Amino acid sequence: MSGSVGSATSTASTTSSAGSSASKLTGDFNTFLTLLTTQLQNQDPTNAMDPNEMTQQLVQFSSVEQQIRTNSQLESLIRLQQGNQLVSAAPLMGRTVEVQSSQLALQNGVATLRLPAAGDANAAQIVITDGAGRLVRSGTVALGAERSDFQWDGTSSSGTRVADGAYNVTVTGIAADGTTASLPFTVLGTATGVDRTDSAVRLSLGKLSVDFDRLRSVGGS
Repeated sequence: MSGSVGSATSTASTTSSAGSSASKLTGDFNTFLTLLTTQLQNQDPTNAMDPNEMTQQLVQFSSVEQQIRTNSQLESLIRLQQGNQLVSAAPLMGRTVEVQSSQLALQNGVATLRLPAAGDANAAQIVITDGAGRLVRSGTVALGAERSDFQWDGTSSSGTRVADGAYNVTVTGIAADGTTASLPFTVLGTATGVDRTDSAVRLSLGKLSVDFDRLRSVGGS
């Protein structure tokens, strides 16, 4: 399956915001110096301005200016890291990847969960729901001595085939004595795209989108 690599233009807004803040601070600082100079020129010699107060105001402006510069540098580092992630994601397109997600990626009528090995729990109850929270499919499978994959064929409990998309999934472990507990799992699917947002690079598996740092393995290994 072919994929596409794209980047959003929203990061430009953060750069513009930082530049606007720095520009505004410069204007305010210049205005402050003008007012301060005027005040010093016209102050009453018998009631001179407190030099400590003037120093504190200058320090405050300097601190804010330094913070804006720091934020701008951090934004540059984030953009650089996101750019590297976009480049790293390109070879993943069309390959099977394993991601951490609370949703299944139903692609071409197939979705796959990777379940842990049996431990305290020797079986897993899987419940799949749609975006509105309606039950689509549920079932219980045995856990093996090693990690195992559960494949959903895209049919509902009534036997009808549902459309490809991202479906919510919960996995509950069942112990021999009947006690239950939430069970960790991962999702397998085909990488189809990658996009950059303000805060993260997101990897697409069909209609399922996850943060790039949710990637756990490539090739389903």
